[in-house]
Amino acid sequence: MKAVTRARPGRQQRSRATRARIVEAAGRLFVRDGYLATTMAAIAAEAGVAVQSLYLGFGSKLGILSAALDVAIVGDDAPIPLLERNWVRSLVETSDGPRAVRLFVEQVGQIMGRTYPLYAVVQAAAASEAGELLAENKRQRYQGVHAIATYLSGKPGFAAGLTVDQAADLLYALASEDHYGLLVVERGWSTEAWGAWCAHVLSSTLFPPQ
Repeated sequence: MKAVTRARPGRQQRSRATRARIVEAAGRLFVRDGYLATTMAAIAAEAGVAVQSLYLGFGSKLGILSAALDVAIVGDDAPIPLLERNWVRSLVETSDGPRAVRLFVEQVGQIMGRTYPLYAVVQAAAASEAGELLAENKRQRYQGVHAIATYLSGKPGFAAGLTVDQAADLLYALASEDHYGLLVVERGWSTEAWGAWCAHVLSSTLFPPQ
């Protein structure tokens, strides 16, 4: 019995490592070849696993793309939701509204750097079943920024007359893949320059100078 107990963590680690290898391999192919042109056989070959393993682990090619996007968003495969990450705790605990906005934008900049190539893949394939993933991504992102807006609204100096929904809309619009794509990817801004400008606009709107 003890031998079985000791072996289980090893199997779990190998399974997690295999899953991470599949997600990484699929991400490379999706970005290079596009969602529609990437086949399950190509992903299996790139990851060094059987095609059946892909279906058993993810269910479908869309499931793999979804997993790759999830890992890119949080930065790892740890089962910790984005809103339970340490940076959110720091944002909640600070009483300095503009600093909280900067914390948010800094994290968004890091997230965009990781996710934008895959997000562009999802956008390009939106006419296929990937459109469901795009809609779900937008829904979850708005849900997340609405929670951030709620935290910000309780800090001193929050703009009088601005509702949480309006604040969430501003975060959703400015700190978005679309906005990042226009300025950083299309117009050549650095992520740092985009982040500084975005933080300035959001801070001055949500916490206007007295």
